[in-house]
Amino acid sequence: MCASDNTTTMILRAAVRAATWAPSLHNTQPWSFAIEGEEVSVRCDRDRQLRAADEEGRQLLVSCGAALFNLRLSLRAAGVEPVTRLSPDPDRPALLATVRVGPPVEADEVVRRMHAEIERRRTHRAGFADLSVPDELIDGLVREAAGEAATLTPVRDPAAVAALAALTEAAQFVQGQDQKLSLELIRWARPPGSTRGDGVPAEAYPRAPASAFSSFAQRDYSGTHDWGRDSAETASGTSTGLVALVTTTGDSRTDWVAAGQALQAVLLHASAYGLSAAFHTQALENPHLRAFLREEFCSDTYPQMIMRLGFTSEENIAVRRDLSEVLEGTDDG
Repeated sequence: MCASDNTTTMILRAAVRAATWAPSLHNTQPWSFAIEGEEVSVRCDRDRQLRAADEEGRQLLVSCGAALFNLRLSLRAAGVEPVTRLSPDPDRPALLATVRVGPPVEADEVVRRMHAEIERRRTHRAGFADLSVPDELIDGLVREAAGEAATLTPVRDPAAVAALAALTEAAQFVQGQDQKLSLELIRWARPPGSTRGDGVPAEAYPRAPASAFSSFAQRDYSGTHDWGRDSAETASGTSTGLVALVTTTGDSRTDWVAAGQALQAVLLHASAYGLSAAFHTQALENPHLRAFLREEFCSDTYPQMIMRLGFTSEENIAVRRDLSEVLEGTDDG
């Protein structure tokens, strides 16, 4: 293998590593990759699909879309243009995209800044400091989503925010009564000291009731266990922050992947300016509530994510699987 081939392989492996830092529901990391020559295949891992919370696999593909965005961004930061084909083979539904190394391209400041946030970005699971998100920053987040064929809509009306919070709380209550959903949640809640490379670490969510930190219901990862961070360690604030919706005009597999790419573009741009995000997908996991949200809140577009954005001093830990577990043909981490 010549030196240029080695360089390309290193660039592609680094891009796959970057892809694995995308967010996913319960940190399931439902993706796999393969490198062949100058091309990476991006696949969804159906074995990691949440069968109770995500029966259709919509959130799985949103997560894989976020991973795809990281991969593309990493290649641009390395100085090559990513040539992307979505759903290249209808006979292979798990194959979501292929990304080939294209011509050289100079990484601009925006690419470099966002790329630096890939491993820094963290999911937040509590309230925010009582600081407003500047309008200029919000406008930038909206542009990032639009660049990936989705829409980010800030929810500024306090009554609308209260309604979304109420729907989230209702969905959370219903899910709490569902044994399958509860067991699925417990499966992905890592106990303290766990060496697993997936799931939500006990240090990444508050032990106290979610209502103490935000008007939006949080998932109860602690469950019946005495796990989670002490309230004294979760003093980042009690503000709800800026509530926002990510929507798409369609609701196909391609739209779900696009929503994931838009979501990650928003998250990395936000992180570059010290802004964190908390996700609230409970209502979107209920078909009736999701349809209601589409009709009453989203002007007949399809809601793909409900989240809060704000400032926090907390630094949550994050875990990821070894490269050998997600990249076909590797035997090292």
